[in-house]
Amino acid sequence: MAKGSNQKLKIVYLMKILLEQTDETHSISMPEIISALEQYGITAERKSIYNDMESLRQFGMDIIGEQRDRTYYYHVGKRQFELAELKLLVDSVQSAKFITAKKSNELIKKIESLASQHEASQLQRQVYVANRIKTMNASIYYNVDAIHAAIAANEQICFQYFQWNVRKEMELRHDGTYYHVSPWALSWDDENYYMIAYDSAAGKIKHFRVDKMLRIESTKERREGREQFREFDMAVYARKMFGMYGGREEIVKLRCDNSLAGAIIDRFGKEITIMKEDEQHFTVNVKVAVSKQFIHWVMALGDGAKIISPDSVVAEVKEEIHRLTKQYG
Repeated sequence: MAKGSNQKLKIVYLMKILLEQTDETHSISMPEIISALEQYGITAERKSIYNDMESLRQFGMDIIGEQRDRTYYYHVGKRQFELAELKLLVDSVQSAKFITAKKSNELIKKIESLASQHEASQLQRQVYVANRIKTMNASIYYNVDAIHAAIAANEQICFQYFQWNVRKEMELRHDGTYYHVSPWALSWDDENYYMIAYDSAAGKIKHFRVDKMLRIESTKERREGREQFREFDMAVYARKMFGMYGGREEIVKLRCDNSLAGAIIDRFGKEITIMKEDEQHFTVNVKVAVSKQFIHWVMALGDGAKIISPDSVVAEVKEEIHRLTKQYG
């Protein structure tokens, strides 16, 4: 039998065919395998394919053969990723606000390649990226990489920070002055990617939207703020921030209907202490960064939730109610 030009790649193309065309519900027969190999310019006999399959099994590929009627069919069983796991990855990519629509589609296409052609069609039905609200800063991937590199090298960074103006144009904050900080962590919160860093000039921990950072460079200076981050807990920090808006930290006491226990636990975690007030209500003390976002979060819980202390925060609530009354007449 004449040899094809890609004969040396036979086992590689056999693996490609099995991965792309088969899964737990789709199989391929030996004549179909031979025909598929011919599409790549490869001729093969059954015996050599059997030998190649055995080599792929020894390599770790889960190739399953089963007889139906008088014909043997083959398919790939266990894969590196299950279909349910790939669906989860697709959902994460398409819902991530910090990934541009273009990059989301590129990543989803790569995720699809991890499944068979048949299973990939099930992933495609979930893709609704075009009309999602997405970041417009395509450099976010390089920003994340630069921040990770600085953290690994224990170095400070400098960068410019921008906001969008009414003309939908990038507008540099602080007149384009570079920020100098020590990056310590990255967090995905409130549908955005944030860098958590120590600002030595201000003497406190700050966070920055990664998609709004420009021209990140390492200053080659050693990071500062190690003492502040020694006891730092990212989960606790995220719980205190509402919409990642900063504010002074306070222990706030809430009085809630029992029906809101789930909402409080979802937000602050199961570690909080819920104290029974009466048969219908409980109180809870939570540490938060007091901001309008926090106040409005409590308001959104309706008449079942009320801030009862400290007095300074209650006063801020009254001021916000007054402002809203004045704004809406």
